[in-house]
Amino acid sequence: MLLPMTNSVDINQAVKEAEELLANDTSASPALKASVKMLLIVVKMLSDRLGLNSLNSNKPPASDPNREKRPQTKSNKPRGGQPGHPGKNLEPVEDPDKVCFIKLDRRTLPKGTYTDGGYESRQVFDIRISRSVTEYRAQVLIDESGRRFVADFPQKVTRSTQYGASVKANAVYMSIFQLIPYERVETHFSELFDTPISAGSVYNFNLEAFERLALFEQTAKAVLRQEKTLHVDETSINVNGSRLWLHNASSASWTLIAPHAKRGNEAVEEMDILPHYKGVLVHDHWKPYYRYTMCLHALCNAHHQRELTRAFEQDGQEWARKMALLLQKINTAVKQSDGCLTEEECRNWRRQYRSLLKKAELECPPPEINKSEQKKRGRLARSKSRNLLERLQKYEQDVLRFMENPEAPYTNNQGERDIRMAKVQQKISGCFRSMAGAEIFCRIRSYLSTCRKHGVGVGEALESLFSGERPEFLQKKMTTLKISAE
Repeated sequence: MLLPMTNSVDINQAVKEAEELLANDTSASPALKASVKMLLIVVKMLSDRLGLNSLNSNKPPASDPNREKRPQTKSNKPRGGQPGHPGKNLEPVEDPDKVCFIKLDRRTLPKGTYTDGGYESRQVFDIRISRSVTEYRAQVLIDESGRRFVADFPQKVTRSTQYGASVKANAVYMSIFQLIPYERVETHFSELFDTPISAGSVYNFNLEAFERLALFEQTAKAVLRQEKTLHVDETSINVNGSRLWLHNASSASWTLIAPHAKRGNEAVEEMDILPHYKGVLVHDHWKPYYRYTMCLHALCNAHHQRELTRAFEQDGQEWARKMALLLQKINTAVKQSDGCLTEEECRNWRRQYRSLLKKAELECPPPEINKSEQKKRGRLARSKSRNLLERLQKYEQDVLRFMENPEAPYTNNQGERDIRMAKVQQKISGCFRSMAGAEIFCRIRSYLSTCRKHGVGVGEALESLFSGERPEFLQKKMTTLKISAE
């Protein structure tokens, strides 16, 4: 939804008028003109920054506390679940763990003869948190020569005392999935489970999970190279005070995120997915993605919506408001036609798109070249609105890919969702202590995200991981792709 300009003063117009007056003032010295011009630039930059919010930029809603709240639409329906809505009430179980019989005090009853009429039951669901220790006792036999023969312990039992799969799974769940700091995980196990565990042990559990998931990462890369639609995104992360990058490649069924010291193609090449990809690649117009030409590109229109909103609100560009509404109308039409428009419908919408951009040229023209700038090398600086206009013109096919290709979505929300928890982790912990810690976090989060997409719960996924098993969907895919530990 586009919001109207709310400022009582049009900053852009005021700056423009000041610049015109300054240019026509012959009494001002060059030094004064340069100083005033610099101040006007600063005023414009600060004004633009103050006007940014979660609707017209990439700022998250959490950093935009004064955003306008959308009023709830009134409805005649009563509050709560509606008729036919599947509920999530507790259902009685047939085999309760404990049964308590309550006898009727016959002294409270009227005098008479009574026969047993069975019972009425009520069940209370609760959880029992307790430590469970299993001791393995291997039989020892000694022959007449004094030689000792000891029965073999299970393969997974290698030490006199060790943690089991459930302890490891719970620790990894809390630290990687719930993003709880190591020290608090340590306290949780000590106070609730009466199980001593150190922050170092939690790290070791995470490291073990990371190593066990090497084949998962290999499988994920192979699968993502073959997906019909692939979402990619990247974001910055803090690793021990240094700015590094997190790269994401995901689909509706698989997720893979990986950290790298670089943001550009070196990182993408090392991830080894895009160089082989031939489907529809959805992204937010980060230029390095366009190096890969075997695939079709589809641009995220959620980004366009925010940029168009900013162009209207801050630069007063009326064409931007109309373009945002047009893209929304096209998206609605696509949804109503089950994901793909006819050729005639596509031509009609494309004509409206081009006509609007043609009119936008009059409202937002390219910068004029004066004599002093003719000798300058490079492209003349353009406003944000002009850059957006030229991008919508040049990449028309990729902007409108969603209306004619059912594999191309309207936004890159899938990719942004899959990478979002890494930013939450940074808010909680501030940074990763090392690159190794970032790699551990990313691989485990990739595995858990993929499991959830296949309907496998996080607890089940981690339990099977530390038990040496694999979820059924993963084992089937590894078998199909002929991926093994050998």
